[in-house]
Amino acid sequence: MAVRKLKIYLDTSVISHLEAPDTPEKMQDTQKLWKDLESGKFDIVISDITLYELNQCAQPKLSNFLSMLQRISYVDINKSDEAELLSEMYFEFGGLPPKSKEDALHIAIAVAAGCNVILSWNFKHIVNLCAMTAVDAVNLKEGYRSLRILSPTMLLESEE
Repeated sequence: MAVRKLKIYLDTSVISHLEAPDTPEKMQDTQKLWKDLESGKFDIVISDITLYELNQCAQPKLSNFLSMLQRISYVDINKSDEAELLSEMYFEFGGLPPKSKEDALHIAIAVAAGCNVILSWNFKHIVNLCAMTAVDAVNLKEGYRSLRILSPTMLLESEE
């Protein structure tokens, strides 16, 4: 019996840390993760929100990020009404501050797409106990599967 691959959503912070000399440890872990992504070890999901945010980067960073994305296989999905509604529920629960609308959308898109994991370096709004608690509570109440919210380092360490 074949083992199912983890379905992983990448938020913008993961891709942007492919080039982050100001945070060398995060950059190193992101580059190590990218080798796993290139090998096809995981099923990868990226949203239109991620691509929109990436496109706000200046050149030559933008070209480098787009080139790196071409090296992995991923599914590009658009935000849906379902994800919009789910992100609003995360706010109502109080797990994410109102100014982090896009962050809640990243999480909700990952959930609506049936991802097992969302990877992010955003410890302020995504990879933290308040967000995780809200996401778990809302997902359970609404009948969605559990979503693991991890940093790339956490995923790499779990594989060792």
